[in-house]
Amino acid sequence: MIHKPLFLFVISLTIFQLSTVYAQQKNRSEAIITGADQVEAYLPYLKNKKVGMVVNQTSIIGKKLSVDSLRSLGINIKSIFGPEHGFRANASNGAKVTDEIDPETGIPIISLYGKKRKPSKADVDAIDIMVFDIQDVGCRFFTNINTLADVMEACSENNKELLILDRPNPNAYIDGPILDMKFKSGIGKFPIPATHGMTIAEFAQMINGEGWLSAKRKCKIKIIPVKNYNHDLYYELPVKPSPNLNSQASVILYPSLCLFEGTIISQGRGTYMPFTVLGAPALKGKYQFSFKPVSIKGMSELPLHQDEECFGLDLRNENLDSLHAAGRINLQWMIEFYKAYPKKEKFFDSSQSKAMGKIENLIGNDLFKKQLTAGMSEEQIRKSWEPGLNKYKKMRTKYIIYP
Repeated sequence: MIHKPLFLFVISLTIFQLSTVYAQQKNRSEAIITGADQVEAYLPYLKNKKVGMVVNQTSIIGKKLSVDSLRSLGINIKSIFGPEHGFRANASNGAKVTDEIDPETGIPIISLYGKKRKPSKADVDAIDIMVFDIQDVGCRFFTNINTLADVMEACSENNKELLILDRPNPNAYIDGPILDMKFKSGIGKFPIPATHGMTIAEFAQMINGEGWLSAKRKCKIKIIPVKNYNHDLYYELPVKPSPNLNSQASVILYPSLCLFEGTIISQGRGTYMPFTVLGAPALKGKYQFSFKPVSIKGMSELPLHQDEECFGLDLRNENLDSLHAAGRINLQWMIEFYKAYPKKEKFFDSSQSKAMGKIENLIGNDLFKKQLTAGMSEEQIRKSWEPGLNKYKKMRTKYIIYP
């Protein structure tokens, strides 16, 4: 005979265990599922085709590189196309990447960040279909959307289809001024805000719809969308998207801190905590926190203020949930550092930095610098962005896949 208290305990425990299992199953069923992870949705489409893949270290199925997974499933991968930093992400920011043979698979790797940015006719003629599967971070100055456009251009010119395995955008908000096309560059090719609020697949639809390919061509695209995703969800990246975005904090802070690449302020390149700290030697005595950039192969060989002590802010303990929920670029740090910097005429001197470019190219206009030097408030600066942002948001609605 079972004791009544013991019997009730067993029943309660069983109910608890069952409810826990159900909750886990429910959470799993509602979890974000990337396009790449939905192998059953596109594997039959790739069977018996010669496949080209635009991929890097973020291109995973589960925890395994998608190239390896698809090869093991019998997909004929003829060539790999590597973006900035290369297929295995072992090249520094801005470094030219050469063509090579992948030592692990024997597949030719064609660099799209070396002698060319766009696959050649011969490259595309050698395949039946192109697959694009790269994690983006939602910023105009992160070069993956440029690579996307170049690949779409090559596919449209050669009548090849592009299969996009979509991934969430960890910075899926819309903020910053619209790029003035007078400042078009390698870190800004499209008339969009600094953070565009779209996934790669949504952006591809915008490229087609707005006629941004040459001669207003359209690329034939097929999309495997992300399941259980919307733009308000907080998404933690399973793989670092580039050598200098090596933590979730750096990914979330990147839209705000990358603007400092157009200044004399270091964002931590040359440390193992890039895009989570800010500082400069000239700020000694104004800040207690310090760091020293050094040359780090594969991350930053010639960082700004190399081997000099930089004084400034440590942002590693910022509340990432709050930053994500705010849905805006933080301008207060830029305003604070401009006010604190002793030699104002040197603040926007980015000539020592080998990373990006002038503030005009990063922010997208020549007004921001004037606004900052004139001492305008964040609210005043933001008000000047509103007409362009309102127009962009309306245009964007035509291309979004997710709520």
